Amino acid sequence: MNTQPVKFYQTGSFVAGNRLLDVEVRTVQASTARTNPLDSGHRACQGCGEALGARYALDAAMHATGNQLIAVNATGCLEVFSTPYPESSWRLPWLHSLFGNAPAVATGVAAALKAKGRTGIRVVGQGGDGGTVDIGFACLSGMFERDDDVLYICYDNEAYMNTGVQRSGATPPAARTATTPVLGAEPGNVFGQGKDVPRIAMAHEIPYVATATVADLHDLEAKVARAMEFRGARYLHVLVPCPLGWGSASRDTIRLARLAKESGVFPVFEAERGEVVVVSKIRHRVPVEEYLRPQARYAHLFGEPPATAVLARIQELADRNIRRYGLLGEEER
Repeated sequence: MNTQPVKFYQTGSFVAGNRLLDVEVRTVQASTARTNPLDSGHRACQGCGEALGARYALDAAMHATGNQLIAVNATGCLEVFSTPYPESSWRLPWLHSLFGNAPAVATGVAAALKAKGRTGIRVVGQGGDGGTVDIGFACLSGMFERDDDVLYICYDNEAYMNTGVQRSGATPPAARTATTPVLGAEPGNVFGQGKDVPRIAMAHEIPYVATATVADLHDLEAKVARAMEFRGARYLHVLVPCPLGWGSASRDTIRLARLAKESGVFPVFEAERGEVVVVSKIRHRVPVEEYLRPQARYAHLFGEPPATAVLARIQELADRNIRRYGLLGEEER
């Protein structure tokens, strides 16, 4: 009879179920041998999706590269809560760049490694949506255009959370932020603004583009591993709910990320050389209201009377994503 030793670790976590799976299909997070490049002791808020996303992504990247990895980090929440001087929660070679030049700095690191003949060491650039979608957008586009050998990961919490929850180019329509208050005829962020960076990355026809959420660990880890199979510019856009900025309960971070995908608000897919190749189908379709209601940044949509016209417009955007990417499985059609 085959036996397997019982290992007790990560007390209080929810990874126990992975121990019942064959070793080769367990997540990296379920392994006692994971490198834990973002260690405990950082100062992220309780329930921080960005802390989860960074830990998941970099653990997977370390595993895929045999721990031969360098990370370049833009200014932002992730940098601030992980490196309060003179402390650091990083357990890998890690560089802090300016708010807007993380892709350029990561490019320089990759170029230096190539010049030294150390091509076995891989480079990850990372930042939030402010440093990616807005301030670092030109450097990111340049990295894509040159096809530099960097995996850039955007942890998208949909606003400038570290500086006071101001609107970013990734803030969705109707969301309340410090700079899009609940005032006027159309309260919250206006419709028709912002950037769809995954699609912009696809327009550069770089080797690999993918989206993911912190709600599907197997999917996120698989996409990081897949990205490391390519050379050249790669882009991973991860939805990471922010309890502080979204006005949601800390316990709801994973739930909200899952609802974003299941409602069609956040399409999850993979693309190679500008063409979508894999789509994560919606398992149990939900209306956008189910995703929006737990978030205080949308509370103004559920008053008396509710803003049915605005909710309908948001539903139309989700429905467009569903049509554009073919997100419905057979059971949901």
